[in-house]
Amino acid sequence: MSTTAAGKTAVLQNIHGTMEFLRKHPPFNQMESAHLAFLVEHCQLRFYAAGESILKPGDGPVQHFFIVKQGLVVGERPHSAKRGSETTFEIASGECFPLAALLGERATRTEHLAGEDTFCLLLPKDAFVRLFAQSAPFRDFALRGVSSLLDQVNQQVQLRAAENLGAQYSLDTPLHELAMQQPVACAADLALREAVRRMHEQHVGSIVIVDAAQRPLGIFTLRDLRRVVAAGESLEQPIAALMTQRPFHLPPSASAFDAALAMTERHIAHVCLVEHERLVGVVSERDLFSLQRVDLVHLARTIRHAGRIETLVALRSDIRLLVERMLAHGASSTQITQLITLLNDHTVCRVIELVLEELGDPGVPFSWLCFGSEGRREQTLHTDQDNGILFDADSPAEAERIRQLLLPRARRINQLLAECGFSLCPGQIMAGNPALCLSQREWARRFAGFVREATPENLLGSSIYFDLRVVWGAEEGCAQLREQLFADIEGNSIFQHLLAANALQHRPPLGRFRDFVVARKGAEKDTLDLKVEGLTPFVDGARLLALAHGIGDSNTLRRFAELVRLGVIDAQDGAAFEEAYHFIQQTRLQLHQQQASQGLPFSNRLDPDSLNQLDRRILRESFRQAQRLQASLALRYQL
Repeated sequence: MSTTAAGKTAVLQNIHGTMEFLRKHPPFNQMESAHLAFLVEHCQLRFYAAGESILKPGDGPVQHFFIVKQGLVVGERPHSAKRGSETTFEIASGECFPLAALLGERATRTEHLAGEDTFCLLLPKDAFVRLFAQSAPFRDFALRGVSSLLDQVNQQVQLRAAENLGAQYSLDTPLHELAMQQPVACAADLALREAVRRMHEQHVGSIVIVDAAQRPLGIFTLRDLRRVVAAGESLEQPIAALMTQRPFHLPPSASAFDAALAMTERHIAHVCLVEHERLVGVVSERDLFSLQRVDLVHLARTIRHAGRIETLVALRSDIRLLVERMLAHGASSTQITQLITLLNDHTVCRVIELVLEELGDPGVPFSWLCFGSEGRREQTLHTDQDNGILFDADSPAEAERIRQLLLPRARRINQLLAECGFSLCPGQIMAGNPALCLSQREWARRFAGFVREATPENLLGSSIYFDLRVVWGAEEGCAQLREQLFADIEGNSIFQHLLAANALQHRPPLGRFRDFVVARKGAEKDTLDLKVEGLTPFVDGARLLALAHGIGDSNTLRRFAELVRLGVIDAQDGAAFEEAYHFIQQTRLQLHQQQASQGLPFSNRLDPDSLNQLDRRILRESFRQAQRLQASLALRYQL
């Protein structure tokens, strides 16, 4: 072979090898071969020694698109005082940079250094622009970055679940696609007998009562008909006298998930669709779940009417199946945790009712409080109990008398919840503990003590109380506790400083120049904790900032949304934190689902080597976002 021929062969082999390397990484694995070949042909390979600067703000507008072929690139980003201190992130083999600067035709705000001896592929700006115009997958990735990668992961999760269940539809389906286009409606003065006749002729389970402008005034269902007949009511009276007034409604653009959540929370089987105040459709439980094949409302109803504890225990497996179905239908981790929490709430309420039937009503009103993940509505299949009781008493003596009435019932409730799969709390944060069965005044003193006598040690154990809500009973007392808590924290810089230090206790499992930091020995060897090391930094950070700014919501993602609205954190950071939190939670849900299907005990510990390359990459990026949040808190509170 001639020297020229040998050279051409070497070039072709190099191009082929580079294309094979890129095909292992998104977005290149989704690009057409011709577009990928164009990219490779226009790239040059550059070597950077460890510690060498590859790209920095002083270089001016970015002229190349970089792809790390081998080695590690470290980004050093000096933040403004508002956004946090200098932080470090890593870009590994198969990853690329700096998209935002290229698209913005500006200099990078980050200095990129070789973390070790590194080879990068450099694509000139003009070739990048041509590729951006020609390749839709490349353009989508360039515009959306990690969001695009998350979409790929969500698609993979959905496909894996659908392989087992044969699912075809999505919980994101808009309701206007499911609803009757001509809902059955009538005027308020129509006789009940005639209204029922129309329902029978149209084969529907409800009729909506409207005014002359088609505004819904009420709804009458087959369930209402059974009640009316049982009560011996006349069928000749106007339906307005028997309808359910002010029926719940959603816009036609709302999703099947929105309707499922409303039906489950409100114990209803029909949702009106209203646009510009006019009735445009009705979605029934049957419509929704014949399409979705996720019988959430039926499951919730079965839980709420269970006659024995054994029934509730058996229904836990149905909840696990529901999670699998929801993954198949494309539900997000937030949707799934919301519904798990809702079903858990129904279970708790039914257990309380069964215990009151068994041991008798104590004769005093009380509220069942929940804390931690249940208080935030962020529960997964793996959960333990964090609960308490709140009641009203005029004196310490009366409080003690009521406590002695409630404690046997609380302990029985805790015991039965454990039988239903809610593990007993190792720290005894349960209503059966006398220290957590308190009057309104006692709780108020306890919360004031948390703030007044805060130390790093007791904050570690008390912070979950700040995510409280009522599951069963009146809500007024809990609302007053929250108001007092905000008043005590507002302007208390010492407490906020200690709470910030507490929020930095759990560091994301990333090394400066390495991949994941995992346990080195024991039963947890080679694993990391998705909850403590991954989710907790976001939970603690959002809680701190929410309490400091009087935000009443206890849900982590809604706290971030409100913090963005108030300008406490900027919108770009808020979106990044939300995406990272979503992904870690979804990874945790998948882990629990795998453990349940294999009959293994639930655990939050994951071996990152069990993930595919895409999942590993996004998990690493999600942990980096947790690092960024903690760095911003450290600067904000001078830690």
